[in-house]
Amino acid sequence: MALSTEESRRLAELLSGQADRVTSRWTEIVTSSLRGRLSQAELRRQVQDLHSAIVSTAEQGDIDLSADNAAELRAALSELSRGRARQGFSATETTVSIFALKDVLAELVRETGGTNALNDYVAFSKLVDEMGLFTFESFVRTRESLIADQAEQLLELSTPVVKLWEGVVAVPLVGTLDSARAQVVMERLLQTLVDTSSPYAIIDITGVPAVDTQVAQHILKTVVAARLMGADCIISGIRPQIAQTIVALGIEFGDIATKASLADALRHVLRLTGVETARRQPRRGV
Repeated sequence: MALSTEESRRLAELLSGQADRVTSRWTEIVTSSLRGRLSQAELRRQVQDLHSAIVSTAEQGDIDLSADNAAELRAALSELSRGRARQGFSATETTVSIFALKDVLAELVRETGGTNALNDYVAFSKLVDEMGLFTFESFVRTRESLIADQAEQLLELSTPVVKLWEGVVAVPLVGTLDSARAQVVMERLLQTLVDTSSPYAIIDITGVPAVDTQVAQHILKTVVAARLMGADCIISGIRPQIAQTIVALGIEFGDIATKASLADALRHVLRLTGVETARRQPRRGV
């Protein structure tokens, strides 16, 4: 909802004529809603930036938030939204900072009076509402982006590739293995194989709660990709329940070596490389 040129002019005069009072009162109202979570100096700076952007846009004529002449105002609103989202504020706390301008405008319009006072306040309120909605949408986009970034970081942390021995790396999987995570596992394993020039990789599924056809396909694709890189894979963590499920589903691992535990898999690889290994024998009583 755009303000007419005349309405924009009156808004600019209203806000710029008592700039210090407007920003001070605006800051005061917002402060009460944020409960001290933002310093007074930082909050006042944000309010002053918004005030300046509104006045600058209003002085250019019609105010339409989607128009080119409102780019500065949109930028100020977006900056506020991004900053608040990163600082952990809620969407309500962020948009209230915009809607608080209504209270300030109501006081100013009431004092100035005039034949257009009511119409002006209605028009100004619609503009503030539009600004609030724009701020909310910008806040949501930023928050969704932050959540996606955090999810990606957690996904990477949940799929470590560790070096067990010279030429042997392992991927201990814990939790559900979906398509997104399987892709990360494959990429990290292949990169580690390149970086370490390891000829053997152990995929340990001890921490995977259940193995179905989809999970098995993800594992098999990872094994095939590793083989294309010149590495041989061993799958460990085949518990009795997992073995029964694999048989019941008719899943074939072919010539891929499988072991019951990570220790067994490592012992198998070390035998292949010629490293002497021995199981510890229980001590006999004298």
